[in-house]
Amino acid sequence: MADSPAPGLAQARVGGTAARWRTDGLTTREAPWIDAPGVTLPPCPYCSGNGHGLGGLDWQAARHSGRWRRVLRRLRRLLAIGIALGLLGVLMAAGTWLATPSVAKAPSVAWALARAHRAPYPGPPVPVRFTSALVATEDHRFYDEAGLDPFALGRVIIGRLTSQPDQGGATLYQQLARMLYTPGGPGPAAEAEQAALGVKLAFSYPRAEILRMYSDIAYFGRGYYGLDEAACGYFGVPPAMLSWPQAALLAGLMPAPSVYDPITHFAAARVREAHVLDRLAATGALTQAQADRAYHQRLSLIHSQRARARCLTY
Repeated sequence: MADSPAPGLAQARVGGTAARWRTDGLTTREAPWIDAPGVTLPPCPYCSGNGHGLGGLDWQAARHSGRWRRVLRRLRRLLAIGIALGLLGVLMAAGTWLATPSVAKAPSVAWALARAHRAPYPGPPVPVRFTSALVATEDHRFYDEAGLDPFALGRVIIGRLTSQPDQGGATLYQQLARMLYTPGGPGPAAEAEQAALGVKLAFSYPRAEILRMYSDIAYFGRGYYGLDEAACGYFGVPPAMLSWPQAALLAGLMPAPSVYDPITHFAAARVREAHVLDRLAATGALTQAQADRAYHQRLSLIHSQRARARCLTY
């Protein structure tokens, strides 16, 4: 009669070798050519208590454990890279902040620029219609941000990384800084300086003063510097008498005055005017019905220098 397996042992044959596993986790193995008693082996660290898998190994748990260790290593590397980039960004921002000039004399700089272009400074009060149109189309978070728009900045960074066209992320503060301090060509260094100066302007002057300086020195095309000259030059009226469509057209000139010149490129100017009116409706300054009615009003463009001269004497 064949010998019965000893109590507490389970017997199997793997690869021609008799093997028995104890229920207490120890393994005894017997070579087929030896009649000697089995040799007790040390416990296996991956052996499951119920003996699942070849040799009782819990291979699934081992694989999951290794996978999680790799994931954690990658997360630690990414975290370290993120911290390093954040510190580098802080150091670069601090360096740029210290390298840029003070904005304490910004009104004096604006006065000098206006005088160089023979434009009045300070000009007449900036009407609400124009400021509403300007903010709606150029920087709709103007009253809430501190010189920088993080959403627009993120959009610009993603656009640069993916080689997309310029998404336009400069706030009105940054645009004013460019006009006052960095009127030269664009570039990463100039943009970083404009960002730092924009933050300084936001913390140094009230919003109304920022809009006034901007309106008094901005270029509107055809040699018109400042809102006063632009309103008189294009429409023969002072800024306070601008209608909604006229204010929208002038605000739409900011990105490219020669491209949207209403005298030589009337169709392009009208498209831009429609965009500004739509932005006014989107920001709640006008209803959509009011914006539609404004678009169908007459612009009353003038081509006479005599009418412009009469307007500037008001």
